Amino acid sequence: MRSTWFRPAHRRTAAAALVSALALTALAACGTSSSDSGSKGSGGGSSDPTAPLDPKAKVTLTMDCMPPAAKAAELRQWKEDVKTFNQKYPNVTINGKSTTGQCEEPTRFTAALKGKSQPDVFYTYFTDLQQVLDSDGAADITPYVTAKTVPALASIDTNVLNVLKKDGKLYGLPTSNYTMGLLINRKLFQQAGLDPNKPPTTWDEVRAASKAIAKLGNGVSGYGEYSAGNTGGWHFTATMYGLGGDIVSADGKKAAFNNDMGKQIVGNLKAMRWDDSSMGKTQLLKWGDLQKQISTDKLGMFLAAPDDITYMVQQLGAKYENFGMGPIPGGKATLFGGNDYMFKKGSTPDQIKAGLAWVNFKFLTPGKGQFDWARSKSDALPVGLPQPNLWTGDTKATDLKSRTDNATMPVDNFRTFLDNPVIGKAEPPKAQEIYKVLDNVMSGVLTNKNADAGKLLSTAETQVNQILANQ
Repeated sequence: MRSTWFRPAHRRTAAAALVSALALTALAACGTSSSDSGSKGSGGGSSDPTAPLDPKAKVTLTMDCMPPAAKAAELRQWKEDVKTFNQKYPNVTINGKSTTGQCEEPTRFTAALKGKSQPDVFYTYFTDLQQVLDSDGAADITPYVTAKTVPALASIDTNVLNVLKKDGKLYGLPTSNYTMGLLINRKLFQQAGLDPNKPPTTWDEVRAASKAIAKLGNGVSGYGEYSAGNTGGWHFTATMYGLGGDIVSADGKKAAFNNDMGKQIVGNLKAMRWDDSSMGKTQLLKWGDLQKQISTDKLGMFLAAPDDITYMVQQLGAKYENFGMGPIPGGKATLFGGNDYMFKKGSTPDQIKAGLAWVNFKFLTPGKGQFDWARSKSDALPVGLPQPNLWTGDTKATDLKSRTDNATMPVDNFRTFLDNPVIGKAEPPKAQEIYKVLDNVMSGVLTNKNADAGKLLSTAETQVNQILANQ
């Protein structure tokens, strides 16, 4: 995904407090003013949404997800980019809000929406759109987003942009995305006599590889799975997508997992956990647990997105060369998600334009901002992971070449993942509520040798139908 300090919604670890709202002092030297409250723009602007921001317009913005001091290189890049941005827009002041953990802590995010206290430009997950709209929290930016304001607009993956649309209206701009695949520990694969350049592509192959790795002993597990904190349900969904199934019906009104595919998923986990003893005894795991296991060479593989590797290297002391990735087993589709910025409802036209101009410069300009891979390499930040991958066509090819040319890790370790792209599929409606229910299916089969798969799925189906009926 990228070098980052936040986690997507389904990967919620302990809630991180919002620790500071920091005005970038470097802006003063660039001719900006921080005398405004941050709620209004003034001077030189135009109310025409199709017109780009007038460089003379004076605007102050509050904005989520400025890197914290602990991320020195990322924070330095942010400040560099603000300085460059202010060369064109000298009257725009960006007051960045920094967090020590994830950029969006769910409880605080919900409270901010209810209190209308979110920043002018606020960070969300792809799955947050309906919640934001229910709170009337985001401006419709459809008329503001054009080829003039976002020059690379035509190269952004339409599947990603569509996640941020409702009834034909656009409410946000993406900054990163991910798709799920099979993350492997190359060292354990080699020790078990498996080819790390050929990760399993079917669940039968996963089971066989898991047994081989578990035979290494010393507390090593072949395959790991979540079953708590909504992450079990998230992985059940990813696995179902990989097999070509769905979690809810096409009209979004009924559960669609209590079928042969759902039973296949539960049955396979049951076999690996209890018949093969290849999944380890410790269960009820959530995001962060499997990362620790695979980083210490105690786990062979689990479903993940590429950015997990960055987390494990930066936070857990692992080595990039120890990991590889393949497509999600089954390969029919894969769960995708990501992050974006939305614009507070009630913002002035100039505030929206200024926010769009900054998000475009920092996050959506090929070769610049977050996509300046040469700069990231020089700053000792990770380069070479296959995601984020927002682009299509020639822009995608150019970006991947630059990423490879400036790689700080062995990119061939991810070749199987890159060379076998799987269609991304969005999370189901009411995703977190559904995931919580499906956690019970996962925990049931992983903690109870005699669990009744049919009963687990039937109970979950009833509960999910109730959730969908209350939309």
